[in-house]
Amino acid sequence: MSPASVTAHPASAHAALERYYRLHARLYDATRWSFLFGRARVLEEIASVSTPRRILEVGCGTGRNLVGLARRFPAAAITGVDLSAPMLARARRKLAPLGSRVKLQHGAYGAKPLDGPPPDLVLFSYALSMFNPGFEAAIAAAARDLAPGGHIAVVDFHDTRFPAFARWMAVNHVRMEAQLRPPLSTHFIPCVEQLCAAYGGVWRYFLFVGRSPRAG
Repeated sequence: MSPASVTAHPASAHAALERYYRLHARLYDATRWSFLFGRARVLEEIASVSTPRRILEVGCGTGRNLVGLARRFPAAAITGVDLSAPMLARARRKLAPLGSRVKLQHGAYGAKPLDGPPPDLVLFSYALSMFNPGFEAAIAAAARDLAPGGHIAVVDFHDTRFPAFARWMAVNHVRMEAQLRPPLSTHFIPCVEQLCAAYGGVWRYFLFVGRSPRAG
């Protein structure tokens, strides 16, 4: 998905991710359901603590979450940003029935200022673990961009006890070293934190919903 910012993520890493998703865009929806767990649940957890009116998803991919967000929050204005043009092309077709409620932006998060009022929800769904380097900058950017009292929501890979699996995931640009939760807890007040096992503990993924400490 899209990296955190142009300065935090080298151009070579941008190019590598773009090549990766140029190849995987056609297969993404048909294959990722088998290991990207918790994507529906994180939307439920968001609804349990907030009713956002302006939503930004970073690394929106083919738009699966954007459709779910639009259904769950029918009054919300929603924007999705992603680095991969082929992924966004698929998202655009999927989102066509929703009209202008959902806007798509091609590029790296943090590369330019957000349009319009600040979001009161920023969602990262299996995106931050691919920002290597850049995940800390992306989390800090979300803390900066959120409206006072707004929320961040994250579902992503956490760790694995199998080094061979970690190496295989690294080939797919995913880092699984429990690196995401500390900066999230630094920048946000945790509302929801869940660690979940996948495939009998081959790896763990986590859900996090946190509130901006800035008063709303």
